[in-house]
Amino acid sequence: MNIRPHTVRQTSRVEREPDSESARPRSPLCHVAYPLLITAMVLTGTAALHFGWNFGLVNFGFLVGTIGMLAVFERLIPYEVDWHPSRSEWAWYGVYLGLTMLGGGLAQLPVAALVGAVAVPESGMPIWLEVPAALLLGSLVSYWVHRISHNHAWLWRLHGVHHVPDKVNVANNGVNHVVDIALTQGLVQLGLALVGFSHPAVFLVGLFIVAQGYFVHANIDVRIGWLNHIVASPEQHRLHHSIDLDEAGHFSSDVSIWDRVFGSFTWYPGRVPAAVGLHDPDSFPKTSSLIATLLHPWRKQRKSAAEDSPADTTTASAESATKTESD
Repeated sequence: MNIRPHTVRQTSRVEREPDSESARPRSPLCHVAYPLLITAMVLTGTAALHFGWNFGLVNFGFLVGTIGMLAVFERLIPYEVDWHPSRSEWAWYGVYLGLTMLGGGLAQLPVAALVGAVAVPESGMPIWLEVPAALLLGSLVSYWVHRISHNHAWLWRLHGVHHVPDKVNVANNGVNHVVDIALTQGLVQLGLALVGFSHPAVFLVGLFIVAQGYFVHANIDVRIGWLNHIVASPEQHRLHHSIDLDEAGHFSSDVSIWDRVFGSFTWYPGRVPAAVGLHDPDSFPKTSSLIATLLHPWRKQRKSAAEDSPADTTTASAESATKTESD
């Protein structure tokens, strides 16, 4: 079942056929934005390992650099001009980003305590094998935590905070409930720690997750074609924020393999959401109501129509997407 309610924001776009989409003139920047981001990630990771830089400081610097780079691309090649954040939204999104980082820090505490107590041996795998293995495991855990958060009433009260903004851009990727982040990242890091992946491998995977997480949320007119079947993209993640549950799959923001395996892959060329956000605006506090948002999961809430008639539509929608691709 899927209980996710939605607030409506119409986009100026309608679903297009691939041919008409490709015929529209596009800036060369549309083709270089993603390669530039991945190149920056590879160079950062390589330099950090080679020079022995502090992983924590590098992670923070890469996060800031990624947000800055994508914010510039949002102005140069926007997907939706009216999705640009206002100054007040930037301010609130910054506060939530701080809480998101706090949640990530809290997630490390129980993991560090457990690893210190159990003394898990390292995997012993070469790093070229360890990195993809760690990525796939971390992505699998994250996928299921995310999907369950859309299907479980109380967890949705946590995760639904992220879906309150009625636009999708790089700035509001950080709009999250601190407990949601602590829970998700804690479970992911715990899984990686118990397997015994090395610190360098986890660091490199972390860079990729940061790059992907902000890339898929960016309001940029980028389409990656067949790579959508390997990695996540803004094309997929906008569908995840759609008000139409038949297309709102895509619970992964790094690799798209798990959406394929578990039937929540709904993207096909030319498919775009007609609107994004929450259907019931009264079911969550506004993003600017910080205290109300933080207390929301523990407050008594009226039952919404979406909760009265829950339905998990991801399998059916994925079948529809597959059929459309083959037509």
